[in-house]
Amino acid sequence: MQVRQIKARLANRSPLDLSVLDERALMGCIDHSLLRPELTRAEVEAGVDLAIEWETATVCCRPADLPLVVARLRRTVVGPTTVIGFPHGAHMSKIKEREALVAVDQGAVELDVVLNIGALRSGDLGYVRDELAALVYSVAPTPVKVILETAYLTPEQVEAACRVAVEARAAFVKNGTGYSPRGAEAGEIALMRRVVGDRVGVKAAGGVRTLDAMLAMLAAGACRIGATATASIGMEWRARGPEAVRAAIASAAAAKLTARPSASEDE
Repeated sequence: MQVRQIKARLANRSPLDLSVLDERALMGCIDHSLLRPELTRAEVEAGVDLAIEWETATVCCRPADLPLVVARLRRTVVGPTTVIGFPHGAHMSKIKEREALVAVDQGAVELDVVLNIGALRSGDLGYVRDELAALVYSVAPTPVKVILETAYLTPEQVEAACRVAVEARAAFVKNGTGYSPRGAEAGEIALMRRVVGDRVGVKAAGGVRTLDAMLAMLAAGACRIGATATASIGMEWRARGPEAVRAAIASAAAAKLTARPSASEDE
């Protein structure tokens, strides 16, 4: 029953309707991140308890912490997830696949997999596609989120990476690990959403530390957010959620008008 309930909570891949957003839906978009290398066991346990309190979508933890996280999340609605080939994506393909299989065996309900960034930037899209497709197939039906690490990519490479991920049957595309030179940007998230459509999820991660930043990512097309500032985002929602949503909707509408070509440009 618990696994079915978690899978149902994690099933959405489409953009959200911000006008009907409430606290439960907002928190249900967050993958609470526990990936910093210096975290102690006590800090991991506290992070898991915080995710349980706020009923986030998942806890995304370091691979070595997965058994602890799975056990602590038992009989809750929060799913345990972990990262594969993290953070550089340059592991040998067989190592990535084995790491993914072990994680699923240990109880991960989703996997965030870093693609081979160097191969992508070199134009070796066949290698990237084949590696991802083999991994996705090996862990099916466990959903795979493909981390593109867009801070190192041109817009054209971001588009190509999204198409490769879709061809490999990934469940999500994700902009970054949170360890690259910059975090998520709304324009880039919107680009990723345009490329993958509404049947593949888009996850924004890196620098999403406030309610306004999270709403901007959701308005751009993300349906999942990687965050460490879960509690402060939740408290902001309780203080000014409806006001922040109205501002985010207005800002997104204004951005679309600005991006739309004028009549003179069309002629």
